[in-house]
This record gives sequence, structure tokens and C-alpha cells, in this order.
Amino acid sequence: MSVNGKVSLSKLILCTVLISSTFNFVFGGQSAYAAQITARSLTLQAGGTDGGSKPGGVVNHKFDFNLPTTGNIGSIKFEYCTNASTTCVMPVGLLTTSATITNQTGVTGFTLTNTTNGAPFLTKATPASGNGAVSYTISTITNPTAVAPAVQTFYVKITTYTLSALGGVATDTGIVAATTATQIILTGIMPESLTFCTGATIGTTGGIPDCTTATAGAVSFNQLFSPTDTATATSQMAASTNASSGYSITVNGPTMTSGSNTIPVMATQGIGVRGTGQFGLNLKLNTTATSTVAAGIEVTPTANGTSLKGQAFTGYQTVDQFKFGSTDPIAKSDNGGAGPTNSQIFTSTYIVNVPGSQAAGTYTTTLTYICTATF
Repeated sequence: MSVNGKVSLSKLILCTVLISSTFNFVFGGQSAYAAQITARSLTLQAGGTDGGSKPGGVVNHKFDFNLPTTGNIGSIKFEYCTNASTTCVMPVGLLTTSATITNQTGVTGFTLTNTTNGAPFLTKATPASGNGAVSYTISTITNPTAVAPAVQTFYVKITTYTLSALGGVATDTGIVAATTATQIILTGIMPESLTFCTGATIGTTGGIPDCTTATAGAVSFNQLFSPTDTATATSQMAASTNASSGYSITVNGPTMTSGSNTIPVMATQGIGVRGTGQFGLNLKLNTTATSTVAAGIEVTPTANGTSLKGQAFTGYQTVDQFKFGSTDPIAKSDNGGAGPTNSQIFTSTYIVNVPGSQAAGTYTTTLTYICTATF
């Protein structure tokens, strides 16, 4: 009995050893089993011309994740699949064989191997230890396409290895999901444009000249006509255009008239002379006007030769010098070269001088400003 008991005990001990060995073989050795990668994401970024989620677009894939395991990392595999199951089917239309790595942070020093479509991997000749947050941008990947529907959800399994070229053992793994999306294409038309208005005054909205604020065009001089003083008045106009050659503004109409009596025009540019018959205008801030209301204002905003090109034209561009000629060009958008311009306000300052013999009466004129754009 004692012999049999010893045999049974030996068998029991042997069995226990075998079970223990089998358990250690199957479940022992943490390095044989990958830990879960956390805080993982895949961002589809725009490529040279294509939006990041465009089906079939050549774009960039940015992977961000945390590596939980401390130890050597020699390579990282990115395996693209149509599902998250263990059987990986590569998405239709996906192309990774032209991919490059364009950014890497955290654990760095990798090069990209792209020879197997759908399974590019990062590798480094000398594995290095590291864990924590990492980021890798793999560029010039062609997104998956699908016949129906036109968009597709796909998955990428990320696996790290202890040695280069996917050698050694897998240490960390995790799956990220992304989807292509139908692009929204917006279309709008900017037509040929010319905005022009006149009035006694024109205001601004948000600092931009606003033709909806233009007041009526009935303007009175600041005082009675007199041989001892110069009468003045102002009106305003605003213009903008996208015409490639810009615009030209002309003034059209007669001089001041009362019945058959007229006030002579200033056919050539000159200063106002009291006691002399004169009707003229300019587009400047003048210094000799008798009324601050009628002294004039420079074009505003000031021309800068790029986005603001409007300026007074020859004959109407000199301070305290006036002129009038029907059909004369008085302003053009040619500061820095003729071309398109944003809106600006011009102020026309009118003067009237009369001799003592000027016939009494109510003198009027109707002036028409014409803005012509050349496209």
C-alpha cells in the first residue's frame, strides 16, 4: 500500500507540474500579448488639393495615441480594414504605396515602409524605449472609394513591435475608425460690378461708404452771390468697381444760369478771384473757402494704389484751384495704375464769384455725374 501511495503521489506531482507548465505557456509572458493603446484617433487632413475626407482624395492621415507599455519600440504597423474584426479586408480604392511620413512627435526617428498596400509601417534601425503621447502624419494616402455608397467607414489597426521591420513581439495595439464624406460644393457668382451714387451727402456704414445713405441732390450755396465774397457749396459721390481697367467719372451740364444771364465758367484751372465772373469746382480740401462747410474734403478713404485707387483727375486735383468743363473727367480709379477699387467718397466743392454788374436773379444748374467702368 505504501508503494502504491508513493506512485500515486508522484503522478499527482507530475500532473501538477505539467498543468503549471501549460498554464505558463499559454498565459505567461506579458510581452507575448499586446496592451491596449489609449487616447487614439485618426484625423483625415487635407492634401495638396483634396479635402481630408474626400472619397478617393489624396490626403494626409494623422494618427495620435498614447503608448502604454514602457520598453523598446522598433516599428509601428498601420493596417487598413473595412471592419474591426480579426479578418482584415482592405478598403476598395485605398492606396498607401505612395505614402510618406511628414511629421512625428513623441517617439521619433522612424522611416516609412510603404511596399505593402494597406499596411504601411514605421521602422527605425535602432529601437528605443518610450511611451506616452505620440503623433505621426502619413501623407499622400489615397482615401478609400466605394461604388455604393460613395462614402465609407474604415478602420486602422495600430500595432507596435519591439524590433525594426515588425520584428520581435507586439507590445501595444488599438483600432481607430474614420470615414470618407461627400464634399459640399458651394458655387457663387460675382458679376461685373459698378456701384455709383451722388447726393448732397453720403455716409458710411461700418466705415464703408454706403450709397443707401445718400441724401437728395438739391444743394444751395452758403450765401448770396456777391462781388466781395466767394459763394461755395458741396456735393458728394461714391464709387467702386471690379472692372479690370477701373472707372472714370465725368461732370456734365451747363454753368449757372438765370434766364438768359449766365456766370462764366472757369475753362482753365485757376484760383477764385472775387469780383470776377467765375463758376468752377474741384475735389480737394481747400484752405481759402469762406465756410468750413464748403471748404471741401479729400477723397475718403485715401487712395493707397492697391485696394483704393480713386483720385481726383487733372484740372480738379489741386488745392484752391478750380475748373469747369462739361464732359470733363474729374476723377478716375488710376492711383497706382488703372484698375478695380473699393468704394470711396468724393466731395465736389463749387465756387461762384460775380462782378458787381452781375444781373440779379435765381441762378441754377443741373449737373449730371457719369461713372463709366471699363471691364
